[in-house]
Amino acid sequence: MSHPKTFLITGVSSGFGRALADQALADGHQVIGTVRQAEAARAFEAHASRRAHAYQLDLMDSQAIADIVACMSQECGPIDVLVNNAGYGHEGILEESSTEAMRQQFEVNVFGAVEMIQAILPMFRERRRGHIINITSMGGLITMPGIAYYCGSKFALEGISDTLSKELAPFNIHVTAVAPGSFRTDWAGRSMQRSPRSIGDYDALFDPVRKARRDNSGHQLGDPAKAARAMLDLIDCDAPPAHLLLGSDALQLVRDRLTEMAHEIDAWESITVSTDG
Repeated sequence: MSHPKTFLITGVSSGFGRALADQALADGHQVIGTVRQAEAARAFEAHASRRAHAYQLDLMDSQAIADIVACMSQECGPIDVLVNNAGYGHEGILEESSTEAMRQQFEVNVFGAVEMIQAILPMFRERRRGHIINITSMGGLITMPGIAYYCGSKFALEGISDTLSKELAPFNIHVTAVAPGSFRTDWAGRSMQRSPRSIGDYDALFDPVRKARRDNSGHQLGDPAKAARAMLDLIDCDAPPAHLLLGSDALQLVRDRLTEMAHEIDAWESITVSTDG
């Protein structure tokens, strides 16, 4: 392991955030974690390492983000790694789902992450080093029925991450979009917001998808502790990738999608090039 670092991880009360925080603390790093509830903050700071620091933060509060990140740096020292982990899933057929649900999904999964990045970047640029990890999803590279808002938010974060990696390369600041497949987290359980069903035409398509997602929750192939280990190994790399898939299901589904896209591009190539002047 390299020298101890200070991590800022959003959403450390459960899932990937908690797994990563636990492993980073076990490895001797300092972890600053954001949580939404005071009880969760107290529980995190009770970690035996005494290197766990918690701050209450609502990612929909733009002004609070800038103020709290500044406070973290003053109280805990320079931050080396930002992990944008906090987020949630929205499940619902698009025609049945309110645009307000979409706005909230993007506020947390996209705008909250971007505002965390904007708050930390002046410090990273001044020091000419740092690593930003944005937890996206295989749903930021492939799509499935019933999670249009979630996939949209993760596609957005994938694109932002990729662009940002190019903007920050001159400053020795790395950006990695980490796209997990199906893992044993609360994503499909208590963290999932679900729009109620109302249009019978979608029953045959979507009801089995919703049932399978609920039934599989807690039994997914992916182990969050192993994902945490993979992310810590990634941070130790001198030349980390701009994108990293986690999980064999993500690998297979994204490869299949890329193959489909290549075939479709080839099939429509003559139309594509026919528009040149």
